[in-house]
Amino acid sequence: MKLRFLSSASNSGSCPSLYETEDGDIVVQGYKLTDPEALSQLRDVLPGEEFVIVPRSLLDSFK
Repeated sequence: MKLRFLSSASNSGSCPSLYETEDGDIVVQGYKLTDPEALSQLRDVLPGEEFVIVPRSLLDSFK
């Protein structure tokens, strides 16, 4: 699978960052959500799923 870098909210180019796959799907690189209260509110979590935090400003850059 080939990835194309789209954007980052980091000045150093690390994370959080967004990438696009060859099929047009989005891959998110970010800090893992670890807050127990937030995790308890997630629904229908399947084995192997992870959750990352994406700043609103990063998503807003695609409007």
